[in-house]
Amino acid sequence: MWRLFLRLLLPGLLVLGACVAPTAPSKTPEPPAETAAAPSPVANAAASIPAQRAPIPITFMAGYKPQANLPFVGAYVAKAQGFFAQEGLDVTIEHSAGRGEHVQLLVAGKVQVTTMDAATVLQRRADPGLPVVSIALIGQRGQQAFAALKSSGIQSPKDWEGRKVGYKGTPPPDLYALLAAAGADVNKVNLVNVGFDPRVLTEGQVDVYPLFKSNEPYLLRKWGYEIVLWDAADYGVPTLGLTYVASEQYIKEHPEVLVRFLRAALQGIRWAQDHPQEAVQIVLQYAGPETDPDHMRYMLETELKDAQSEKGFGWQSLEQWKALAEMLVRYQALPAGVAVEDAFTTQIWEQAQR
Repeated sequence: MWRLFLRLLLPGLLVLGACVAPTAPSKTPEPPAETAAAPSPVANAAASIPAQRAPIPITFMAGYKPQANLPFVGAYVAKAQGFFAQEGLDVTIEHSAGRGEHVQLLVAGKVQVTTMDAATVLQRRADPGLPVVSIALIGQRGQQAFAALKSSGIQSPKDWEGRKVGYKGTPPPDLYALLAAAGADVNKVNLVNVGFDPRVLTEGQVDVYPLFKSNEPYLLRKWGYEIVLWDAADYGVPTLGLTYVASEQYIKEHPEVLVRFLRAALQGIRWAQDHPQEAVQIVLQYAGPETDPDHMRYMLETELKDAQSEKGFGWQSLEQWKALAEMLVRYQALPAGVAVEDAFTTQIWEQAQR
């Protein structure tokens, strides 16, 4: 069952809007021959690329079209503000069309860093066994929430009983976990596959609609509707969002390059937090002048809120990943026995703080 769930779930995680065709990927760069070996390559990564050498070319492919998803913004700003250049990197920024090619290119070595939802990282490692690893957890909470029109009178997930509740592709595990946490009987909820158009909510085709928190609430309110939102994380459900991802091979062979990339990208996120309006203008350089800047500002600010952690942007822990995996297994979205500790590493992040 979980294999079917995975095949149906992935498009929902990837599709946030209209698709954009990716540009041609660059080749995997070779590091300078003089890079010194060390007993622990990650531990000494920060000092292994002298600033005087020619910039190292790498490719970052955002996991979807140009927009203000926070990991995208971190790279956009790092490029525009020269943070990558300061780290001795020449970073090419590309975008996935939303069909999973960014993951394929990462594993093939054509892309060095991309973005993936944390749950997808675990699922892709389980089947088909891809060697993808999170080097930084940007979204400390999941991307999805559930919305109802305020006029509906629905006040809690318990009130979903007897109502039509939408899902995209297949009912996600956090939906079941949220209903359980709220004491609702899932057997009394009418689950409906709704696709990706929030107008099914405004037109009354469903009473509750699953949406991406940083995207569709803006549209619904812009259309003049007041909404009520429910986030599974507010009910104690372990959810995680977007991550920066590299391949196991690239982490092993070029940890110093990833340290420098991540340090610059996190600096870009912090800069965007302090200069949101300027950051939105940088986003528009990629998304195009036809993009609504207020929409991008809403996306940026929403994802900044969900990215906060006690140790700073990008921190991740075994406890977080284990809790997420256990929830996914409980609702048959992940097979038991996945080696959670191999799905992420904190070493790149720790070195990037220096």
